[in-house]
Amino acid sequence: MTGVEASFIHDAVAVLVSWQLVAPAATLALIGLPALLGRPASERTTTRLVGAGFTTSFLAALATLAVLVGRDFAPEVVHLGTLFEAGHHAATIELVADALSVPYVCFSTGLCALVNAFAGKYLHREPGFTRFFVLLALFGTGMNLMVLAGSIDVLFAGWEFLGISSALLIGFFHERRNAVEAAMRAFTTYRVCDVGLLAAGVVMHQAVGSGDFGLLFTGRWPDATCGVPATTALLLALLLVFAALGKSAQVPFTGWLPRAMEGPTPSSAIFYGALSIHAGAYLLLRCGAVLDAAPGAAWLLVIIGVATALHGAVVGSVQTDLKGMLAYASMTQAGIILAEIGCGLRVVPLVHVVSHAVLRSLQILRSPSAMHDRHELAAALGGPPGPAAWSMLAFLPAALTRRLFRVALDRGLDEPLVMRFVVGPLCRGLTAAAAAERRWVAFLGGAAAGAGRTGDDGGAA
Repeated sequence: MTGVEASFIHDAVAVLVSWQLVAPAATLALIGLPALLGRPASERTTTRLVGAGFTTSFLAALATLAVLVGRDFAPEVVHLGTLFEAGHHAATIELVADALSVPYVCFSTGLCALVNAFAGKYLHREPGFTRFFVLLALFGTGMNLMVLAGSIDVLFAGWEFLGISSALLIGFFHERRNAVEAAMRAFTTYRVCDVGLLAAGVVMHQAVGSGDFGLLFTGRWPDATCGVPATTALLLALLLVFAALGKSAQVPFTGWLPRAMEGPTPSSAIFYGALSIHAGAYLLLRCGAVLDAAPGAAWLLVIIGVATALHGAVVGSVQTDLKGMLAYASMTQAGIILAEIGCGLRVVPLVHVVSHAVLRSLQILRSPSAMHDRHELAAALGGPPGPAAWSMLAFLPAALTRRLFRVALDRGLDEPLVMRFVVGPLCRGLTAAAAAERRWVAFLGGAAAGAGRTGDDGGAA
C-alpha cells in the first residue's frame, strides 16, 4: 500500500469515527436545547431525531468495520488534540478504531436504535418523554466516547457520562421515593468505584507520561503486551478491577443493580441488561494486557466473578418479580464474563458480551407483555401453564437448601456486611466530621465576635 492510499484510508476512518461521536451528540443538542428553552419537540420528531442519530452512528461504525476487515483489523488512531502538557506529562484526546472498539460500537448503537424505537411507543404521553430521550442520547454519546477512547482520559469522560445518565434514568420517576433512593444508591456506588479509574489514570500518567493507551501497550488488541514494570502493572490492574466491580455490579457492590429496575423498562433493557452492566467488562478487555502482566489481580478477578455468578444465581432464584430475576441473571452473566477475562480470554468474553446483551435486552423489553400473557394463559388453563423451572438447588441437601434460601431472601451476605462494616462507619465518621466542623465554625465565630467587642470597648475608652 502506497503512502497516499494509507493517508486516504486514515482520513476516511477519522471521518467515520468522528461521525460515530458527532451523530448522537448532535441529537442530544437538537432535542436538549429546545427542551431547555421550554419548547420541546413533538414525540414523533424527538423519536425520529434520536433514531437518526443512532442509525447514522451505526452505519458509520459498519463502514469503519468494513475498512478494518479489509486491512486485517490494523488499528487506526485518530488524534484530535492535546488538552494540556506539563513537563513530561500530556493529556491527549485520541480515538482508536480497532478489533475491539468498532464491533462494540456497532452492536451498542444498533441496540440503542432499537430501544429508541420501542421507547417511542412505550413512553407515549409520558410526562418525562423528552427527558428520557435526552438522557438516552447522552448515554449513547458517552458509550461511544468510552468505547472509541484511545486514552484513559477520554475513556474516563465517557465513563462519567454513562454514570450520570444511568443514575438519572433510574430516578426517572422522581415522584417515587424508591426510585430516587435507588438512583442515589447507584450513583454513590459509581462515584466510589470511579475513584479506582481516576487513580488508575494518575498511575498511568506517572508510569508512561501520558494517558495514551499506545504508550502503555505494545501490539494490537487482543495480543497487546504491557510495557510497565510488574509492580506498576499490579497496582494499575487492581485499580481497574475496582472500577469495573462497581459498574458491573460485582461482589460486594451488587446491591444497586436490582434496585435499578425502578427506572422505565426501555432504560432497564439498554443499561442494566445490555450496555452499562458490561462497561466494566469493556474496560478490562481494553486493558487486558495489564491483567496479563499482573496474575494476582487476574486471579482476584476470577474469584470475584465466580462469587458474583453464584450470588446472582442463588439470590435470583427467590425473586418474585420478573425484572428482579432478570437483574440477577444479568449480574450472573457479568460475573462469568469477568471471570473469563481474568482467565486470559479476550475474544470469547467479547462474543459473550454481545450475545448476552442482545438476549437480555429482548427479555427485559418483553417482560411486561410476558407477564400479561402468562396471566391470560393461566386463566384460560385454570392453573399454572407448566411445571416449575428446573433448578440445581433440587440436588442439594434440604438443610443446605434452606440456608441458601434464607441467605437469598436477605439478598446475600455481601450487602449486610457492606452496610455494617463500610457504609455504617463511613456515615458515622462523616456525621462526626460535620459536627466537628460546626463546633469549630461556632468557636471561630465566637472568638471573632469576642475580639470585635474587645476592640469596640477599647475604642470607646
